Amino acid sequence: MRELSWRHHTLIQALLARGPLREDQFHLMFTRITGKSPDNDQQLFNNYLLAINKALSFAQFELRGCRNQYDGRVYYGLVNNVSDEQSKLGTKYSVPQIAFYKAIVEAIAQDPSAQGGISNIAALHLQLENQLGDMGSQSSQVIPPAFKNFSISLKEKTIAELAQDQWLNCTPDGFVNLGVRSFLDLRSWFRTNDIPSCEVCNEAGVKAELCDNEGCTVRVHQYCLKKMLSNKKSKRACPGCGTKWRSTVTNMESKEEEDEPDRRTQGQSSSQRRKKSRLNIDMDSDSNGASASQPPPETRRVTRSSARQSNCAVPWCLDYAKICNSLHKI
Repeated sequence: MRELSWRHHTLIQALLARGPLREDQFHLMFTRITGKSPDNDQQLFNNYLLAINKALSFAQFELRGCRNQYDGRVYYGLVNNVSDEQSKLGTKYSVPQIAFYKAIVEAIAQDPSAQGGISNIAALHLQLENQLGDMGSQSSQVIPPAFKNFSISLKEKTIAELAQDQWLNCTPDGFVNLGVRSFLDLRSWFRTNDIPSCEVCNEAGVKAELCDNEGCTVRVHQYCLKKMLSNKKSKRACPGCGTKWRSTVTNMESKEEEDEPDRRTQGQSSSQRRKKSRLNIDMDSDSNGASASQPPPETRRVTRSSARQSNCAVPWCLDYAKICNSLHKI
């Protein structure tokens, strides 16, 4: 096997030290190290990733890319693929914290409304005892004391730590979403636990748009839907049932993109007219550009209220070793 150069090691070290990086950040780092841009030399970029993954495979690691379903951006990060008891030693989180993380991921991923998050209050009231599925129907006396004593303040502290390590993401409006590390590490879990996938990209639809037909189970990521609706050759209908697809967010973004050239042209022309008028009045006067147009406020799509109120009863099938491995701090 060909040995890795210092350039390969620098890319690996950057991901180890900084955690997952956005695609543009990772590409910029690649350009500075190699002097080549991935946009201009995609084959070289792919060869670097292939060589790194071949070397990392001996240590059960993988350099993986994923798309963050909340912002639509691609991220790159290192993932530990091994699942064993020794992997538990590699995490700084305690067993109750891991169980709490499991409960949050389950509540978000199994949500039939595909909102992609739960409120902070709902997260704090999740019961850790429900994550002891491997104990079967044993009585509540076998519940570890650490689970019973896991208070609200400890849950708040855990959410903050998980958000800092990019396993979760806390929004200003009080919601808890999955972090980019969860999308990197839990891809196989999404598939093995039958999380509904996006009709366009076939990845798990954790944060997605739903078909307006109540009887249809099709869901599409917002960025996939935007691409689908922007294609003039594609039908603006649900791929599953044929219902006309309506998306407030996507339609608004598409309209903004269509109107943006007109607004720029209009702003430039009015600026030029004002500048010409001022020059006619006073040659020494300063001209000011036209004010920027403010985009309409973003609106959130209202989904099925019954789905938001439903409680997921699907058991968490991922054992402690897998979760401890997924929470391994790289």
